[in-house]
Amino acid sequence: MKQHSIVTAKMKKHFILTAVLSVFLIGILSCFVTTGKSGEPKGYNFSEPDVSWSLPDTLREISGLTVLNEEEIGCVQDENGILFIYNMESEEIVKQIEFGADGDYEGITHVGNTMYILRSDGVLFEISDYTSDELKVDSIVTQIPAANNEGLCYDEMNNRLLIACKVANSKDFSVKSKRMIYGIDLKTKKTLTDPVYAFDIADLKAFASKHQLNLPVRISKKNAVPEPIVKFRPSAISIHPVTKKLYMLSASDHLLLVFDRNGKIERMEVLDEELFNKAEGISFMPNGDLLISNEGQEKKPSLLRFKH
Repeated sequence: MKQHSIVTAKMKKHFILTAVLSVFLIGILSCFVTTGKSGEPKGYNFSEPDVSWSLPDTLREISGLTVLNEEEIGCVQDENGILFIYNMESEEIVKQIEFGADGDYEGITHVGNTMYILRSDGVLFEISDYTSDELKVDSIVTQIPAANNEGLCYDEMNNRLLIACKVANSKDFSVKSKRMIYGIDLKTKKTLTDPVYAFDIADLKAFASKHQLNLPVRISKKNAVPEPIVKFRPSAISIHPVTKKLYMLSASDHLLLVFDRNGKIERMEVLDEELFNKAEGISFMPNGDLLISNEGQEKKPSLLRFKH
C-alpha cells in the first residue's frame, strides 16, 4: 500500500511537470508565430517599413525591380528601354544601360548575370551579361495570349520564368474571371503550352469574405450579401527564397497576395494606400527580407524594405 502511494505521487509529479513544460513551450511558440485575419502566419509588418528610400525622379515610373546583391537592385520604368542599377547604400543610380527603344516595360528579373525584362505585350528582352561593356540583347516573342502583362520572376526550382497576365484575353466570363501565369522554359526559351497557374477571382473574393478583410464591397440585385471588390490585376510577382511561396501584388486593389506552390491562396494583405500608392515592383533579399517599389504619381517614387 505504501509502495503504491509512492508510485502515484511520482506519477502526479511527472504529470504536473509535463503540463508546465507544455504551457511553457506553447507560450514560446506564440511569441514567434502570430496569425492575423489575412491567413498564414505573419512574417512582415506592412504598416511600417524597416527601411525606406525616396527614389530619384528618373525612376518616377518605376515598374519592376530585382535584387542583385546586398547593396544593389536592377529596375526598369515603363517608358524607356533602360536598365537602371540603383545602389541602396549610396542611394543613387550607379549605372544606366540602354537595351531597347522606348516602350511599356513592366517586369524584370535576373538569372546570374543574365537579365530578363518584360514588355507589356509579352515580349522578353534578354541581356546576356549586364555587367559586360559589350552589350548583347536578344528578344523572345512569348506569344502569351494576353495583351497586358506586368509580372516577371525567376522560378529557380523549375528553371523557368513566370509571367503574370494583368488581364484575361477573352470576353468569355468563365475565362475573364481568371488570371493566368505562364512559364518560359529557360532551356528551350519556349512558352509552356498550358498556364502554370490559373487563379479564379471568385476564390479570392471568398477568401477575403472568410477572413473579413477591409475591402470595398458591392451589393448586387441578385445577392443582397455584400461582396468584396477584388479586381486582381497582377502588377508584380516574386518567389520567396526561404518558403518558396508565390507573392503577388495587385496595385489597383492595394493588395499583396501569397499562394502556395500549388496555387492555393494562403494570405491576402490589404496595403495602406498612403504607403503603397502604386506598388508595381517586388523582390526578395536572400534572407527573406522583402522589397517593394512604388511609382511616384503625385508623390516621390519609393522603395520599401520589410524584414522577415
